[in-house]
Amino acid sequence: MVAAILGKKVGMTQIYTEDGRAVSATVVEAGPCTVLEVRRPDADGYEAVQLGFEGVKPSRSTKAMIGHCAKAGVAPQAFIREFRMAGAADHQVGEMVTVEVFEQNQVKHVDVVGVTKGRGFAGVMKRHGFGGQPDSHGTERKHRSSGSIGSHGCERGRSGGIKKGKRMAGHMGNARRTVRNQELVGIVKDKNLLLIRGVVPGPTGGFVMIRASKTKS
Repeated sequence: MVAAILGKKVGMTQIYTEDGRAVSATVVEAGPCTVLEVRRPDADGYEAVQLGFEGVKPSRSTKAMIGHCAKAGVAPQAFIREFRMAGAADHQVGEMVTVEVFEQNQVKHVDVVGVTKGRGFAGVMKRHGFGGQPDSHGTERKHRSSGSIGSHGCERGRSGGIKKGKRMAGHMGNARRTVRNQELVGIVKDKNLLLIRGVVPGPTGGFVMIRASKTKS
């Protein structure tokens, strides 16, 4: 059985451990998710389970997606993702996946995949933490600039052009990020909630993928 689920970031809370310590945790509304498709090696070339989370109005979806979800007997889903399987998937189309899957697999640490908050166009001080130019004589209206960008004295390459990966102003955020080995500190089965200690990428209300950690039990 796949030890993974889709969910939505709800916010933060605080819980107490058995020894009385207060621990902050991110609350994620996880599932229930519907199995929309099961990938097989003979037909698709790989093993995977496709899950859907949170139904939407048909007017907010496409005809192709409406028909795809109808095979599983559900309304079109707002968030659909696949999870690769190491072996044969024992799921069936239309089956429901809940937070109990983590309890059944005795999962203690999870990897969380989400899209970070979009910050728009940002300068180098906000985007990369640059210190800026000196606030003294000789610096005129250039305090937050990046400085020289065309030098090749200490960078790979011989041209005076800008090298790939140069830290400059530009689009910040709105990128897929994976946070690994976060501790799963609580499961609230009756409310479909997961309590994850640590950072979860994305804003409140953003969709996330939660799966059992690949490197930590």
